[in-house]
Amino acid sequence: MSDHQSINPWNYKPWWCQPWSILLTGNGLIAGSWWLGHRLWLTALVALPILVWMGFFLLLWPRLVQQAWTELARGEEQEMGE
Repeated sequence: MSDHQSINPWNYKPWWCQPWSILLTGNGLIAGSWWLGHRLWLTALVALPILVWMGFFLLLWPRLVQQAWTELARGEEQEMGE
């Protein structure tokens, strides 16, 4: 990345899609499934898709967005240089 500032993708998401709200919601749903059922298999069944969802949005999505913005900025620089 040349002189471009690092862009924070979380600045473009609403409050209900911020890291803290994703963590609170996911952990609350997992804890709620345990509190309601007291069954390990039920909690695991609930936790698996929620952990995948949290992992995607907290780890993978920000990297993909920054990578896409970097590639877009490079393409614009190349077009301006021509």
